[in-house]
Amino acid sequence: MTNPHSNVSILTLEKQDSLAVLARNHFGRIAYSFRDRVNIEPISYVFENDWIFGRTSLGSKWLTLQHHPWVAFEVEEVVSEHEWKTVVVHGTVSFFDQDGATPQRQLFETALASIRKHSPWALTEHDRTPERDRVFGIYVHDISGRECAARD
Repeated sequence: MTNPHSNVSILTLEKQDSLAVLARNHFGRIAYSFRDRVNIEPISYVFENDWIFGRTSLGSKWLTLQHHPWVAFEVEEVVSEHEWKTVVVHGTVSFFDQDGATPQRQLFETALASIRKHSPWALTEHDRTPERDRVFGIYVHDISGRECAARD
């Protein structure tokens, strides 16, 4: 979409560019719904191999997502009002159990190894947020991105 009286353009990001935005950031927002209410909460995350991995604590978000796992996830990079990128993912949340069956344990280990690349203390005795002991992943079903860019 281009306004002929403007020096900015809103462009669609290519899939690879959207994936790059997702990969280089570690803070986003998860949106989920329950009954007639939509919640949006900030989360820290890592992205690897079509998965967004993170941690949460036992609470209302965890309980809701156990029964309603379909989510949207958004991350953005903002330089200024007319220079930004935003990426939206639609996916399904899964919680991984380190004591579960083999596939669950493997996903838990993969997720934790990815999380520890950004937060090496995660789930160790030096963990700064030990209450966040539920490891989850959002499998990326689809991704889209947009950017606002100034034109010369």
